[in-house]
Amino acid sequence: MTEAIAGGTIPRIGDKAPDFTAQTTHGEITFSKWQGGNWAILFSHPADFTPVCSTELVELGRRNHEFDKRGVRLIGVSVDSIHSHLAWVQNLQKITDVRLPFPLIADSNRVVSERYGMLHPGESATVTVRALFYIDPGRTVRAIIYYPLNIGRNVDEILRVADALQTADGNGVACPVNWRPGEKVIVPPPKTEAEVDQRLAASYERLDFYLCKRDL
Repeated sequence: MTEAIAGGTIPRIGDKAPDFTAQTTHGEITFSKWQGGNWAILFSHPADFTPVCSTELVELGRRNHEFDKRGVRLIGVSVDSIHSHLAWVQNLQKITDVRLPFPLIADSNRVVSERYGMLHPGESATVTVRALFYIDPGRTVRAIIYYPLNIGRNVDEILRVADALQTADGNGVACPVNWRPGEKVIVPPPKTEAEVDQRLAASYERLDFYLCKRDL
């Protein structure tokens, strides 16, 4: 199920990530094959050779190793041409000494942007907003973050969400507000009276029977 908007459709959390074949700065890819069995973050930027986008892409490139450690692959997209992408990558390396290690999709035909609902006419009729999709190894959309054109994203938060998703999946828990790795997690709420009794007898940090935290 997707939500229809004027600039395409937005896959919802829990939907299968739309597949596509596209030209990128690393050559032509089919997204599902490129992702393989990894986590992936597909993110859009409004336009090449623009200041906010340049700061974002450089920071993601500088910290790409942190995503690698988590088994997360990054891939960017905008409606610019492949020639613009290639020139911008070279320019960013020249002025910042950072070479982007991840591919950029040249979505001049807007196929990817429309499949992922990245074109919001109320914000801009010509470029993508700052959309970001977390896609798990089973190719399910797990989280979505949108920003307007004039606000750069927070790479620490992008990493934090990746950590939280992987921690929740790997341990059958939930992550509380402002959670960071190493902090206590939330034990899922009980569903039966027997589980309530078990909860009350456990050595959790317990505020009430439905709100308990524990160390991993």
